[in-house]
Amino acid sequence: TGKGPEGYDEEQVPVFAVEERTDGVYVQTPPTMPRKLIKHMPSHLLEEHPKTPGAPPRVLAISTTAMDDVNPRFSTSDALLEHALDQAKRRGADTQHIKLRDLRFRHCEGNYSKAARACTWPCAITERDPEDQLTAVYEGLVHWGDVVIIGTPIRWGNASSLYYKMIERLNCVQNQVTIHNTVLIKNKVAAFIITGGQDNIQAVAGSMFTFWAELGFVFPPFPFIAHSRGWDAEDMQNNVRQVKMSDTLREASYELLDRALDFWTIIDKHKTEMDKPMERAGRKANTLPEPETAEEEVIA
Repeated sequence: TGKGPEGYDEEQVPVFAVEERTDGVYVQTPPTMPRKLIKHMPSHLLEEHPKTPGAPPRVLAISTTAMDDVNPRFSTSDALLEHALDQAKRRGADTQHIKLRDLRFRHCEGNYSKAARACTWPCAITERDPEDQLTAVYEGLVHWGDVVIIGTPIRWGNASSLYYKMIERLNCVQNQVTIHNTVLIKNKVAAFIITGGQDNIQAVAGSMFTFWAELGFVFPPFPFIAHSRGWDAEDMQNNVRQVKMSDTLREASYELLDRALDFWTIIDKHKTEMDKPMERAGRKANTLPEPETAEEEVIA
C-alpha cells in the first residue's frame, strides 16, 4: 500500500503501477500515489546532553547478564562491573549503571536487510514505540557517556543473549557512518569485563572489540579483564566463590576503570586534533572507483 507503519499512517511512499510482460517488468510513471511526508517533532534522542566546562567525566556501566532479580543469584560479571563502577565514583566521575535485564525492549526487526537507508537514527522502533526502553542505552552511549564499561557472562562460547539483543539494535548507530558518513560516537572509550564458568574468553573479547570499534569507540591498553575456570570445570560453586573472595580480581576491576578513564583524559585533551575527516576507502560499503588505466589496458 505504501502506507507508513503504525503511528505514521498518514505518511505515504510513492506507489507505481507495475505490469509483468514476457519481455520484462514495466513500471508506469508518474506514481499512482505520490509521496506524502509529514513533519514530526524532533525525537528526544537527537537532543544532546552537553557537559559544562570542568564537569567530571561520565562513566556508563552496562550489565548484560540475564540473571533474574526475582530469583536472584550471584553474578560474577555484575560483581566485577560494580567494583569498576565503585572506582569511578571514588575518582569523582558521574556514573550510570544500566542493567539490560531491567529494560523491556524489542528485538531488532532487520530494517537494514530491507534497505540500508531503512535502518535510521534514531532507531525506527524507538521512534514509533514509546514503550521501548532501549532509549536509555542510546542516550547513554551516544549523548552521555565518556567511558563505557560492558560486562557479560560467557554463554556457549559467546557473550550473553541480552548483549546480542542490544548490539543488533545498535546497528542504527553504525549505519549512519555507512549511509551518511556521520560518526555518532567520537572520543569515547570502551572496556570490557568477561566472565564464565568455561572458556572462550579471547574469542568473546575479539568479537566485542570488532563491534565497538566499528561504532567509533577506542580502547585503553589491556582493555578487558576476564575470569574462567576453563573447559573441563563444571564446579560453578567454585567459580562464584573465587570471584566473591578474590581481592586481586577486585583490584583488576579498579585498574581497568583507571586505564579507561586515564585514556579518556588524554583523548579529551586532544579531541580537536582528532576530529578530522576519515577516508572511506577500505571501510564498510565503500566501493572503490575503477582505475583509470583499466579501460586503456582492455583496448590495447
